[in-house]
Amino acid sequence: MEINTHTISGIQITEVLSSDLVIKTAADGVDLLGNLYYQNYDSIILHQANITPAFFDLKTGIAGEILQKFSTYRVRLAVVGDFTQYASKSLQDFIGESNKARHINFVGSTAEALAVLSQH
Repeated sequence: MEINTHTISGIQITEVLSSDLVIKTAADGVDLLGNLYYQNYDSIILHQANITPAFFDLKTGIAGEILQKFSTYRVRLAVVGDFTQYASKSLQDFIGESNKARHINFVGSTAEALAVLSQH
């Protein structure tokens, strides 16, 4: 796993890069958040390819558990990927509502993630 730091308008955004799954369980997500939070990152980019597909099945509760921690610690998150592959209406509604609130964001590119996370 590699951590790539972007600084835009004085805001540090960390991007997690890996060729493997980084988040396989809710505990993995919480651990990653904790590690990055204690390194003073308050905006994080994750890639869909590095997150277990179970995250995107809301019935598993993995997304809820992880994203609740991001909210509790006030760490902004952008997940980069193609979410059209998921037919679940509840997931699509969740993505839409998350993107409106701007704290947890589901975006199509790293450039879009950087643009969203660099806004105050």
